[in-house]
Amino acid sequence: MNALVVYESAWGNTRLVAEAISDGLSPHLTAEVLAAHEAPPLAELRVDLLVMGAPTHAFGLPRDGTREDAHTRGGELIPSGVREWLDAAGPASLAVATFDTHVRHPDLPGHAGKKAAKKLRKLGCHPVTDPETFYVDGYEGPLLPGELERAREWGDGLTRGDW
Repeated sequence: MNALVVYESAWGNTRLVAEAISDGLSPHLTAEVLAAHEAPPLAELRVDLLVMGAPTHAFGLPRDGTREDAHTRGGELIPSGVREWLDAAGPASLAVATFDTHVRHPDLPGHAGKKAAKKLRKLGCHPVTDPETFYVDGYEGPLLPGELERAREWGDGLTRGDW
């Protein structure tokens, strides 16, 4: 069995979470981690589980304007991300799990993981669990203490489901 973890990350926090989730998956199945702009199209994936994550920007998935804002504050400029990857996708029937990184204080509404899960369901994918949130300190991070371990545990838990 194999899994693909697709992510978007301007500050590196979501990438670290994606790698930790992959570490949690790895004892049970083969897992690969790719940035969304490097991932093959959804319809071409031949995986048993797709895990997808993005930072929460402006109450949902990042878009060009929010990526540009992150870049002006020192984050990496991402050519395209999870939103565009999903918008370009055709129908697919995959087991999926989504996550996001989110500012802990203030705890603003909206979560990228929920938006991604909704888009994936519309494409025909079936979520194996509810979206998960991993918290950062401030908009740029770092991740709060314990979040990477929690991500590893969440990844491990994904392999215990009946999908």
